[in-house]
Amino acid sequence: MDPFVFPDLDPVAIQIGPLAIRWYALAYIAGLIGGWQYCLQLAKRPPNVVTPKHIDDFMVWATIGVVLGGRLGFVLFYQPSHYLAYPAEILQVWKGGMSFHGGLLGVILAMIIFARRYGTGFFPLSDIVAAGTPIGLFFGRIANFINGELWGRPTDVSWAVVFPRAGPEPRHPSQLYEAGLEGLVLFSILAFLVFRFDAMRRHGLISGAFLVGYGLSRIIVETVREPDSYIGFLSFGTTFGQWLSLPMVLYGLYLMWTAQSRPPASAVSAK
Repeated sequence: MDPFVFPDLDPVAIQIGPLAIRWYALAYIAGLIGGWQYCLQLAKRPPNVVTPKHIDDFMVWATIGVVLGGRLGFVLFYQPSHYLAYPAEILQVWKGGMSFHGGLLGVILAMIIFARRYGTGFFPLSDIVAAGTPIGLFFGRIANFINGELWGRPTDVSWAVVFPRAGPEPRHPSQLYEAGLEGLVLFSILAFLVFRFDAMRRHGLISGAFLVGYGLSRIIVETVREPDSYIGFLSFGTTFGQWLSLPMVLYGLYLMWTAQSRPPASAVSAK
């Protein structure tokens, strides 16, 4: 069976005169709107520390944290020397180059500031945001696949894909693996914890489960994902993405352990 040859799709999804809307932008919009609507529903559940109004207000903060953190994370983590030489390119986000780990740090900072300002507490807010984040991750990885980027390593599996920009070798469609693990599977696990075990009452448990789930998913997929050409493989055949994900797993396990050791929070009156 011949491998699927990925079509050379235009990265611009919609063109209206000089206005160009790219697949990446649509993915971010779909992820943010989908996550926002899901988080609104979670905010209606006990313990009601974070209200739907808080979620509405936090949307702007989350968007800024994702975009700024994701871009600065890519610049600092992956290509600092390049952007030091060409600083004007830092603002050219339409050319690609976003880091999940940087976006995560950006949203964490936004949540810290927001929680202090509105008195929600960090973990009641982060648990809700973490539960909705896999929705955005799913759409983001689908956009990676449509753009024909972040492909996997050469393989002979029957579902291999030839990405024109990666050369003639059939490769793992690692973007779809990540969409499945980081998106669908992680979303399902977190939803199971929320609705079956009422995990929102144990502040920090969902946040920890998200960090563990994402970190493990990324570490696993990185075994078949092609490492960035400007970094390559690190010690023992590992990748930079795996090393960035390892602290997430360890801290996530710590959060889950401490959350389980505390009594569940009582519901408060909805504001």
